[in-house]
Amino acid sequence: RRYTDIRRFRNEIIHPTPTPEKTMKSISVALLLATTMLIAPVSAQEAAPAAVPASAPDAVSAAIGTPEAGKALVVFFRPSAFKGAAIGFIVREGETELGKLRNGNFFTLQVAPGKHDYTVHSEAKDVTTIEAEEGETYFLSGEINMGFMAGRPNLTPSDIDAFKAAFPKLKKSKPLED
Repeated sequence: RRYTDIRRFRNEIIHPTPTPEKTMKSISVALLLATTMLIAPVSAQEAAPAAVPASAPDAVSAAIGTPEAGKALVVFFRPSAFKGAAIGFIVREGETELGKLRNGNFFTLQVAPGKHDYTVHSEAKDVTTIEAEEGETYFLSGEINMGFMAGRPNLTPSDIDAFKAAFPKLKKSKPLED
């Protein structure tokens, strides 16, 4: 008899029998958490401002301009990001330095139609090639990836939508000094 009481006592402590009040409270908390998880993303989407204000296309067009007659326009930009924020890199075509991309900067370049190879490098070299056509605008997005000893700059083809999304935090790069 005594053994049974101790065993029952131990089971009650280790595996307590849930009471109806505790069960209802657990169900209520679970439902509240589930509802919060479902509603929070919808509320965040509704509360988030549009990435580009209605007047931004005009601001974007004014900032980058249009291709000159007989030329194509290339827009180099680097969205503002924490990763690699302190590192800037120079964009080159052959041996010619075209501009420096720092975190949250952009610059534009009028180019002759034809093939263009743009290079960025630190411990590794990245070359992006475009075939520019007269009157067209091209977007190249820069970023810093992890490297062994230093960040690795990377240029990738992009589009106007990505530029518009990054534009509110972008500043025009200062020209390179000769």
